[in-house]
Amino acid sequence: MTTRRTFIRQSAFFSAAALVLPSSLLTINPKIGLQLYTLRDTMAKDPRAVLKSVAGIGFKEVESFGYNNGKYFGLTPQEFNAALRANGLAHPSSHYMLAHLSNNWEKAVEDAVAAGQQYMVVAYLLDNERKNIDDYKKIADSFNTAAEACKKAGIQFGYHNHAFEFIDMGGQHGYDVLLKETDSNLVKFELDLYWTSYAGVDAVELFKKHPGRFPLWHVKDMDITPKKFFTDVGNGVINFKNIFAQAETAGMKHYFVEQDVCPGPPIDSIKKSYQYISKNLIG
Repeated sequence: MTTRRTFIRQSAFFSAAALVLPSSLLTINPKIGLQLYTLRDTMAKDPRAVLKSVAGIGFKEVESFGYNNGKYFGLTPQEFNAALRANGLAHPSSHYMLAHLSNNWEKAVEDAVAAGQQYMVVAYLLDNERKNIDDYKKIADSFNTAAEACKKAGIQFGYHNHAFEFIDMGGQHGYDVLLKETDSNLVKFELDLYWTSYAGVDAVELFKKHPGRFPLWHVKDMDITPKKFFTDVGNGVINFKNIFAQAETAGMKHYFVEQDVCPGPPIDSIKKSYQYISKNLIG
């Protein structure tokens, strides 16, 4: 039974904790997510078993990929949602390609709702889709249109970057075009912290310049070698503590561990990343 004295004592404790912890860390979503692309080989064989393993590590959220012909990893949206819920996993986001936007996008949006999503994110632009700045302007228009359909269904549209968006194109960058020529309410961004760093861009400066536009993050690290290759979170050179301290400015709601290439079994890599984040970034 909680007495008045106990309540006052607990209140004082939490007030003191608030003075010690950075305010941004107090608002960070404690539910660590995983982009399932890291486990793509095993997901293709037995998605239900993989989801069970992911939940066993401690992950609470996942971001999917590979939506095709109305299915996620061969499962209907309802089946995939049921498999997630059976393992206590939420599914806030999924990845798509630009071609999806012109191929029955309305059906994809319906399926996203059935699969329990809150976000639909274009994950990559093919070389022939982004040859020049005019291409990026056309892409921005298509994003706005697709995002309108998402909004009607209660879903937020987004875009996930790599490094090529920051290549100089006659004094302009594709990423700047996408930020400026998309509706800031309709189109948000999933910032990949590895690729942003690889391109020599300061994530914190992006947050300050475009506050609230980065509700999703990919958390992956960069090793210290000249190759600047992928490594487990906490094992590289990216200053995640500095970045996570600006979560509120960014508008971050969900973040997902991802490792495009792992040095050994991917399941081992995501365990190490999970442990680092849980001990060092969400306090």
